[in-house]
This record gives sequence, structure tokens and C-alpha cells, in this order.
Amino acid sequence: MTSRSAGAPGPGPAAAGNGPAVSRRDFDALFASLRTWGRWDPADRGAWNRVTADHVRRATAAVRSGVVVPLALPWNTRPGPDNRRPALHHMTDLGDVESPEPSTHKDFIAADYHGKGVTHLDALSHIAYRGRLYDGRTAGDVVGAAGARFGAVSALGPLVARGVLLDLPAVLSVRWLEPGRAVHAEDVTAAERALGVTIGEGDAVLLRSGHVRRRTELGAWDPDTASAGLHVDAVPLLAERGVALLGGDGDSDVRPSPVEGVHSPVHALAVAAMGVPLLDNLDLEALSAATAEAGRYEFLLVVAPLNVPGGTGSPVNPVAVL
Repeated sequence: MTSRSAGAPGPGPAAAGNGPAVSRRDFDALFASLRTWGRWDPADRGAWNRVTADHVRRATAAVRSGVVVPLALPWNTRPGPDNRRPALHHMTDLGDVESPEPSTHKDFIAADYHGKGVTHLDALSHIAYRGRLYDGRTAGDVVGAAGARFGAVSALGPLVARGVLLDLPAVLSVRWLEPGRAVHAEDVTAAERALGVTIGEGDAVLLRSGHVRRRTELGAWDPDTASAGLHVDAVPLLAERGVALLGGDGDSDVRPSPVEGVHSPVHALAVAAMGVPLLDNLDLEALSAATAEAGRYEFLLVVAPLNVPGGTGSPVNPVAVL
């Protein structure tokens, strides 16, 4: 797959590869078939209930070299087509407002993080479909101006699990997937075979499309218009495998959406139907290099969201340990 010129960072003809189209009726049937409502207690941890102490112990067996790879983007305070609401960072103390010795330096950070510029975790209160959150809770009843009373990020806590990297550019011998390129179920199974890894119960699955590399080399574009990601036909496979977490260097959804009237169908299926939290806007370039050097695509993954009561998610810096 060839890249475009540096003067044209937006999607090329591959944007037409987001299909096949899925009707709203078929999507609703798929949503109903994947629902795990009523399965777990506590319900607002969703699929994270899959990760037991035994899962954690087995996940630690993936650590061999001890190489630690952070997966977050830098805190992004610069506006751009993929960062319309930049994060904030400013100094509040330059060592001149308190008694001397020792002097102190303090700063302030804030972010409207549910966008494309900040690496973050989506909690179960973040996504509703047809007015309902995961487990069938009516969104208007449990999410208000003070935050979420169900499915808050504070209910999730930290996750320690086996991580699996599906490195599609490495499998396809391309620099990146062009924006608009859909990843299908057969792409997932082909990646498993090529990379020698199998997705299992309680795993955290990270999809690398090469988004960060493309942005670095060609410049920013609007990923709400076009981005590589999963087609809805890949989600039943992930549900069958029993994944606990899904993430990517985009936001997991292929864009444009193949489902008319549903702008983020993978979000709806994963979060609202299956109770699977999402990691958005990861930087998977260093992990791609580290897994290629190690010759294995499994690792220990640690995700520690901020403890925000009522929060619909959190900025995070996930860490992979090989």
C-alpha cells in the first residue's frame, strides 16, 4: 500500500474500503446477539470481571525481557484537525509565591479527553445505544450533570492483563493502513497466524493501524472523517474469544462508518452491548518495534485510570511489559 504525498495528509482512495455496508436493522440484530447484559456482578465493571487473579498470574508469564513500553501520546496542547479541543497545561507556581527554601514549581493540567488528541480509556458510561448503557440501564436515569452513577471509571479500577498486539502493517508489509481501511474478522485471524499469537479469554487486544506513523510522516488529518479501524464484522470474533479490553492507535472504529445512522458502531457493540471498555489514541509505534525485536506479540499490559467518581473515562498511560 503506497502512501500519499506530504502535501495531502488526508485519506486516499482506500477510504472506500470501509465496507461492506451494514443496514441499521442488521446492526440492531448484531447488537442484540452480542449483549452480555445481566452476566456480571458488579455490572459496571463489565468484561473486566473476566480478569481474575488466575488471569493476572498467567499474564505475568508473558514477561521475559522486562522491557517496559509506555503507550500514551504526549499531552497535546496544540490545536489541529485531530485536536479541536486541546489539552491545557500551564504553570501555577514558579517558585516565587511561597516561603523560600525549598522553592516549588507547580502546574495545572486539564483535558476534554474524549477526542482524538489524548490517550484515554472509555468507561461503560461513555456510550449509550438507543438510549441505553451497558446492562440495559437507561442513560438519562444514571448520567447527569454531576457525572455517572453507573458505569463510571471509578468502578473499573486498574487492569492487569495479557495484552495482544495485532500489528496489521507488519502483517501486510506496509507502512500503515490508509484512513478508511476496514479490518475484518479474517484480517484478525490472519494476523494471529502471521504473528504467532492467539486471542484468549480476558485478553486486552490492541490494533495497530500505523495511524501515529502516518501522522508523523504526512501530517494531521481529521480522523472523524476517515480512519482505519475495525469493521463491525470483526466484533463477533472478539466476543467469542472473550476479550476484556479493546484498544488501538485510532479509536477502534473504521471511519466513515459502514452503518448508516451509527457513527461509532464498534463503540456501541463493545461498550454498550458487551461491556468491553476501549482504549483510544494509543501510540503503538514503540510497541510494534519491541514486539518485532522480541519475535512475540503478547505481553503484560497495565492500565491504571484516574479514580474519578462519576467519570465517563480517564486519560491514561498504559504500559506494556515484555
